[in-house]
Parts: sequence; structure tokens; C-alpha cells
Amino acid sequence: MNKTAFERGSVGHIRLHVLPTKRFKTFAISLYAGLPLNEQKVTTTALTPFVLRRGTESYPETTQFREQLEHLYGAGFGFDVYKRGNYQLVQFRMDTINDSFVQSEGSLLDKSFAFLGEVFTKPALENGAFRTGYVHSERESVRKKLEGIINDKIRYAAERCMEEMFKDDPYRLHPLGERKELDAITPESLYAAYQEWLQQAHLDLYVVGDTSLAEVEELVAKHFSLNRSFTPQYEPEKVSLRSGEVKSVTEKLDVNQGKLNLGMRTSITYGDERYAAALLYNGVLGSYPHSKLFINVREKESLAYYAASRFDGHKGIVSIQSGIEIANYEKALQIIEAQLASMRAGEISELEMSQTKAMIRNSLLEMQDSAFEMIAYDFNRVLSGKERSAEQLLQQVEQVTVRDIVQAAETVQLDTIYFLTGRKEE
Repeated sequence: MNKTAFERGSVGHIRLHVLPTKRFKTFAISLYAGLPLNEQKVTTTALTPFVLRRGTESYPETTQFREQLEHLYGAGFGFDVYKRGNYQLVQFRMDTINDSFVQSEGSLLDKSFAFLGEVFTKPALENGAFRTGYVHSERESVRKKLEGIINDKIRYAAERCMEEMFKDDPYRLHPLGERKELDAITPESLYAAYQEWLQQAHLDLYVVGDTSLAEVEELVAKHFSLNRSFTPQYEPEKVSLRSGEVKSVTEKLDVNQGKLNLGMRTSITYGDERYAAALLYNGVLGSYPHSKLFINVREKESLAYYAASRFDGHKGIVSIQSGIEIANYEKALQIIEAQLASMRAGEISELEMSQTKAMIRNSLLEMQDSAFEMIAYDFNRVLSGKERSAEQLLQQVEQVTVRDIVQAAETVQLDTIYFLTGRKEE
């Protein structure tokens, strides 16, 4: 692995993270804006980047906006809205070719910052608010995305399981907001929310490429004028394990295939010393084609069309998703629970250990070939307050023993069983 480290700085209450390297032919730029998940703000925050991507002060028409990216030698521009722990994150990304590979008038990094700075801080306005046409059409974009989740039953079941598990916690909120809130959002109310967001969001700007921290500081000072008064800090999740009965929820929709999802809590989060053991726990349990859920529930017993697990280290969750014949509910649940018991009992073969370590090793090594993956990995440090390089994590993974995995398994508590079943049986 390359021993490269991000250099840190700050300009105008925006945290800067720069990785100077000649390894890539492009500059990767990523701007993260995070706010605590909040019922009142989640929908306006989600809608904001959809409207910002439509036009800016200098390129108010969407066609002009896209042409400007062409002028930057076909620079890539995109955004994502998602959640990590109890934070809603908007991430803007730009990918611009390094000047030394093209005949460019002036610095392309400077032009990219000018573009991103304007997208973020100088949107196209009319009458002192967002353009009505943009707000109305982007409300529909968000609505369609939210409706798309209902039509994708695998995603729907995963979301619903989390909603039930976190009924009294902001984590239940979907990062794209709530459909019922969309119609009430006006160009004026959205613009007011956007201005508040610019002041209050946690801002982290990443650049990977042939540049320096000093150059990036200069570009941010030049192109991001925000007049912010403070630099908010992320608060890592404090996990509360719930005591009491396991929640069981059954929901009926027009489906032919049942979706059985389990939500479990663990006290191990990204900042924990046992994080590597939890990664292996999840890997042996259900992340890969050689994992217990895949082999025992899907292959041996033919009880599931798919069966997999996920570990969310920002929230302390292990979740299991499976698609089953509706009639096989009891049997499938039994066999899934048997896999959890087998993890707690330490019934883990040397082959399972070595294959899982190899899979995790490969993904950590492959990450070094992608600037955006390196950025995403480093951003975990910002969110969790935990300094742990990919090299360190790799060493920790190699050292994990079966006993460490058993200790991780002992922290995993079943919280919610969610079953999406069909209406036909009634």
C-alpha cells in the first residue's frame, strides 16, 4: 500500500483534506455537507442538491450548466444523499482531468473549484428565491426516487425493518425525506432552508491529485464565500442496546416472494478497537458467497433466493436480508437463527477465516486504486473521530482470531424481525 497521508487544513469553517499524489490522471474533488437527521429538515435538505444541479448564477439554464462541464474537458459532476449514523449527508463529487494531460487555458483545478463553488453557493434564482420551475420538477424527481423504493421490495423491506427497529430514533428517517412533505415546499421555503443549511452543515472538502494543501486553501478562499461563524463537529454514535422482547412485525403487500429481515444491535461501532473483529463476524456470517447464510440457508436448504448480512459501523447494526417462499417462514427463521448461534459458539472453520480475511484484504487493497474510495474511507475518520489507516485496519483484520469473533458475536442482540408477506393467503 502507498504510504500516503491526507494533509489537513481549514478555510472559512470548511475542513480541508488534501492528498497530494501523482498516481491519478485526474483530480477527485468531494464535498460532504452533513446535518443531524431531523424530521423538520430532512426533506428540504434532500431536495436542495437536486435543485442546485439545475443551474447557477452564471449558468442559469441546465443546458448551459452541462456545457460548462464539457468546457472542463468532460469533467464528471454528481451528488448523493445518504445517511451515516444519525447524520444526513449530501456529497458533491467532481472528477477533472489533470492539466498536464490536456492543452488547457489556465488551471483546470481552479476552474473546477470555480464551478463547484458556484453550484454550492450561487444557485440560479428568480425574485430572490430558487427558480419555481426547477423546484417543481425536482420535487417530482425526489418523489419518483422515494416511490422507486416501494417498488423495489428488497430495498423496501430493508428500510421498513430499520423504521420499525428505530421507531423513536431519527435513524428511522429516510435520507431522501418524506413524500408527504414535498408538496408544501415552495421556492421561498426551500431557499430559506438552503441558506440555513449553508451556515449549519458540517463541511468537509476533499481533493486527491497533483496539488498541495496550500493551493487548495487558496482556491477555497477564492471560490467559497460563505461567511460561516463556526465549524461544527460530528458526534459519533453512542449505542444503546435495547432490553426486552424481540419485536416481530409482519406486513402484507402484493408480493409473491416473502422478505424476511432481521435487525440486530451491536455495541461495536467504527471507533471501537473491536471493529476489525466485527467486520470478520459479518463476513463469516453473510457478506460473501462463502458465508454461512449463503451456504446454509440458500445452498444447502434451498430456503432462500438470497440471504446476506450487513454491518453498519456508524450505527452499530447488523442486519440480515433474505428472500424466501412465504410458506417457509418458520423454517427459514430457524435456520438463520441457527447460523447466529453457530457464530456465538465459535463454529468457524479455518477456511471460513482465511476466505473472509482474503475478501476484506482485497477490498482494502482495491480501494487504493480509486481516489473516491480513499476519500470515502478517510471520511469515516471525520465521522467517528477514529484515526485508523487502511494499512492499520488490514493488520488488525489479519490478527483477528475465532475467539475475537465470538466476543464480537456476544455483543450482537436480535432486536427486530420484519416479514413482508403476500395478501393471497387471506
